[in-house]
Amino acid sequence: MFKLLRQSPISARFGMIMIVLTLILAIFAPLIAPYEETKVVGDVWEEFSSKFYLGTDHIGRDLFTRMVYGARNTIALAFFTTAMSFSLGVLFGFLAASVGGWLEQILSRVFDILMAFPTLIFCLMILSIVGASIPNLIITVAILDSTRVYRLARAVAMDIAVMEFVEAARLRGEGNWWIMRHELLPNALPPLVAEFGLRFCFVFLFIASLSFLGLGIQPPTADWGGMVRENAGAITFGIYTPLFPAGAIAFLTVGVNLVVDWFLHIASRLED
Repeated sequence: MFKLLRQSPISARFGMIMIVLTLILAIFAPLIAPYEETKVVGDVWEEFSSKFYLGTDHIGRDLFTRMVYGARNTIALAFFTTAMSFSLGVLFGFLAASVGGWLEQILSRVFDILMAFPTLIFCLMILSIVGASIPNLIITVAILDSTRVYRLARAVAMDIAVMEFVEAARLRGEGNWWIMRHELLPNALPPLVAEFGLRFCFVFLFIASLSFLGLGIQPPTADWGGMVRENAGAITFGIYTPLFPAGAIAFLTVGVNLVVDWFLHIASRLED
């Protein structure tokens, strides 16, 4: 790992620094934030000062405090949603590749049907019906995003399933579950790790978009996408408050993509 880090390009190192800085804010939010997450401490849209580092929001809450807690809430929700979607997609993708036959056809058709609907519109429709709670948000986004993971996991696993070492394992009498854990997963890990970073960026932006539309993380919980929506009216008065959460979303997304590009380069086994 240290050898890989030393050989990493400057862009990947810069991306790691961006990710680490954001994670520090998220993990140590109660220690870094000067105020409580939902406490009103000033007037509406106050300017920068020693008391309010980034000013205040549309009801007088400290924007820096909201940004710090928003990092924790947004990143945690996006990470758990991505982990759940990856678990579903990889599990069903490996099952389809290792078992094949009617099971592969059924799974592929089900995921094709889910992919046929526009993701944002389908998600908005479901959340409007079941409610925009955190569990509903995680489950809905994870199921919809798992369709993309399924296609990648199935394609990679099908290439590995025809290898000689997999056939040797089958001849030894190993079951599909053993083959999935000991043969398919270790050999499919590099592209899956890179895909996890890409899917995290998508889910992160998707949840921020839902919050901006009012169906993501609900107030008064701090969330970067919701903060952009809440303070959007400030632009009319020449106040740049909503640009801070929007910039934070872009900052983390760029950092993750820089690291993912490096992982894709390693997974492709290409030399400069």
